[in-house]
Amino acid sequence: MDLSVLVSSIQSFEGVVRKESIEKITDKLKDVYNVAGDTLLNFGDDASAIDLGDNKLILFAADGIWGKLMDIDPYWAGYCSILVNVNDIAAMGGKPIAMVNIISINNDEITDDLLDGIKDGCKKFNVPMVGGHLHPDADYNVLDVAIVGTAEKDKIITSFGANVNDKVLVAIDLDGRQHPNFALNWDTTYLKDAKIVQNQIKAMRELGEKGLVTGGKDISNPGTIGTLEMLLESSGVGASIELEKIPRNKNVNWEDWLKSYPGAGFVLTTKEENIDEIINILKEVSITTAVVGDVIEEKKLFLSYGNETLVVFDQEKNPVLNIKS
Repeated sequence: MDLSVLVSSIQSFEGVVRKESIEKITDKLKDVYNVAGDTLLNFGDDASAIDLGDNKLILFAADGIWGKLMDIDPYWAGYCSILVNVNDIAAMGGKPIAMVNIISINNDEITDDLLDGIKDGCKKFNVPMVGGHLHPDADYNVLDVAIVGTAEKDKIITSFGANVNDKVLVAIDLDGRQHPNFALNWDTTYLKDAKIVQNQIKAMRELGEKGLVTGGKDISNPGTIGTLEMLLESSGVGASIELEKIPRNKNVNWEDWLKSYPGAGFVLTTKEENIDEIINILKEVSITTAVVGDVIEEKKLFLSYGNETLVVFDQEKNPVLNIKS
């Protein structure tokens, strides 16, 4: 395998480059994200955290589903709208509470499939859909879902906590399949019993409650390497990782694997003494975890394969988010 080709492919991956537009929005809104004084974290985490006092937090997150996904497979779009939001809360060690949606439809033929996907997702993850808004005469098909969760302030997992000399872990459920219509969607939940899917969320909460991780994010559209870079940027650090240590289902090639959005997948940082306990907790819920590298001071993400090491992301030259505080 040519590492330079792989690195170039990751850098130009749509799931990575489409994050560039976030900078303009967050820069414009930076003066109001904490206007009330209760916002715990800056932009850049999986969910916002609002401090309620008494060590209690409300977590807010939202995700939009690409219109092309709705056009190709509206059922799966509905299902995934639940999965991605629940994972945002799980990645922060929180408990998902409820969701609302905004549905924009210009094709009535997809509505039933879309709603069936939403219903099945709610049942799978045991999180209710409690309301929303409908645009029945839109010029496009779009689904947006927002979720609220809860967490304790001193037990939250954030993207801002990675420290130099921490270990980098990648945790992924390898028991899955490439979705028939979307090869970069590593489906690990649809064919599983709801209990184990829900226990995976609870396992992340256990990591937070026990204070076992310093930082974490769920692997999302930018893939494993792109998601890790977002965590590193939020924490103001870099990392050096070894490709072949990343857990992978051998039926998927490296390029597709690193770009995939897994149903249950997380990048984590931790102190060395906590590694074994993290691995064991996640193993109980079908998530394979491995140490893949180290957090470093230099604000670059290095990827090694064999005797070669290349820079994938440099926070000065090609960051993924480039969010200014």
